[in-house]
Amino acid sequence: MSDQKLKIIPLGGLGEFGMNSMAIRYGDDIIVVDAGMMFPDDELLGVDIVTPDFSYLEQNAAHVRGLILTHGHEDHIGGVPFLLKQISVPVYGTAFTLALVERRLEEHQMTDDAKLNTVKPGDRLELGPFSIEFIHVTHSLVSCVALAITTPLGVIIHTGDYKVDPTPTDNLLFDLHTLAAYGKRGVLLLMSDSTNVDRPGYTESERAVGPRLEDLFVRSPRRLVISCFSSSIHRLQQILDFAHQYGRKVAFFGRSMTNTTEIAHDLGLLTIPDGVLLRPQDAMSLPPNKVVAVVSGTQGEPMSALSRVAVDNHKHLSIERGDTVALSARIIPGNEKGIYRMINHISRRGADVVYGTMNPPIHVSGHGSAEELRLVLNLVRPKYFVPVHGEYRQLARHAKLAQHLSHSGLKETFILESGNTLEIDDHGARKAEDVPVGRVCIDSGTLDEVVEEFVIRDRRHLSEDGFVLPIIAISKSTGRCEGLPEIVSRGFMSSEDSTGVLQEARQVVLKTLESSTAEERGDWGVMQEKIRTDLKRFLNKQTSRRPLIMPVILEV
Repeated sequence: MSDQKLKIIPLGGLGEFGMNSMAIRYGDDIIVVDAGMMFPDDELLGVDIVTPDFSYLEQNAAHVRGLILTHGHEDHIGGVPFLLKQISVPVYGTAFTLALVERRLEEHQMTDDAKLNTVKPGDRLELGPFSIEFIHVTHSLVSCVALAITTPLGVIIHTGDYKVDPTPTDNLLFDLHTLAAYGKRGVLLLMSDSTNVDRPGYTESERAVGPRLEDLFVRSPRRLVISCFSSSIHRLQQILDFAHQYGRKVAFFGRSMTNTTEIAHDLGLLTIPDGVLLRPQDAMSLPPNKVVAVVSGTQGEPMSALSRVAVDNHKHLSIERGDTVALSARIIPGNEKGIYRMINHISRRGADVVYGTMNPPIHVSGHGSAEELRLVLNLVRPKYFVPVHGEYRQLARHAKLAQHLSHSGLKETFILESGNTLEIDDHGARKAEDVPVGRVCIDSGTLDEVVEEFVIRDRRHLSEDGFVLPIIAISKSTGRCEGLPEIVSRGFMSSEDSTGVLQEARQVVLKTLESSTAEERGDWGVMQEKIRTDLKRFLNKQTSRRPLIMPVILEV
């Protein structure tokens, strides 16, 4: 019997999409599974990416034995550079995953200090009291693994992202046998991907996209432009194979697309047929019916390659009447407006745009649907279950999906959100004291990169109500105001509507100055606050708006 406790501490990715990161602690030893990021929503003005708050790991840096990565999607590896800036810790992942991480580290000039260790499915890793076996799983990305983590209290299975693809394009099947073997021996805790729990049945195989892609090659009379996620190596392989079959050449556009294909090709994960590859600068010089352009930017990101192509702002590629443009990716919720705007631009140029749901599909998900999640539950048959990766509604539905196991060994299911802690010992499992978590907003254009909450609040304030700048000239000798204050505003009211209000506002500022004592007028900090308070009250009463007010006092 052990008196040590096993703690499961989600730092991100539970109750939200993205920022996947999970700390697992036994006694004084900690391992971390993934360190992801998410892209900001519309309210996080000027923010480029969002990462978990890794303060808990920083406070316990001496106890962190390693960071283990399940696969190379940004929501699982995007936060790695920011975590390694805070703590020095060895990183473990498959060759492809670590190659993607290395590119991120190069951007931060951190490659010399990083300790990257390559593993492959079937390998075992010993980190303190943890013994970790890597299990191959199928997903929309290559080289993905689940983790079987043996602890002194029992085995934890962490699935990472997965679907059970019976016919993967690389013929590397999901290793259900190893998963089932652990299930037979007994699993203490299962943590399983919940992303597609609300989809019934099974997710279609990656091969299901093949017929639609081939149809595009057969039927497109002119240039074929295909946009997919740069990480979709299986999809890119099918495009290259069809291009070779139908006598077209392939040019890759977009930095992420170029980088990822180079990495996959170097590692032998992407086979490029002889004579198929075309330089981007030569794409417009060949006959249109001999070219396939593979372009990044499926989500309509403003500066992505496809967004620039859509408005004729790309130096090597233009869309012309009769071309076919296919978006071979799902529309991520929240990106609809940007994507449809981009599709409108492409349609104005006379191209035929293929997107959305159709049969056969132009895109299939990389996440397992309800029956695949049920299959994993049935194979593993855990004592405790924690659904991961998803919003609360999906975690709750996944928990409900597991109820049928209650008669065959499942003692309890816990729905955790980021910051909650699950504690397991010889006496059972229970929720324990929360740890502080949150999100860190990164603005790559700033010196220290991290954007404080008050900066985002001010940006939001400015975007909604604008700003008002009262400028007051105060005599150095008398301490009195020299003439009427000037008031400048931007984004507050139209010039026609604001004239009368701002004239009255000048009198409000003047009255505040005149009613202040000589001592107050000698303290600029006090005067700025008094002016801000009085002007804020006046403008809110007159306009029901709350602009950002920044008094400027000039000594003359």
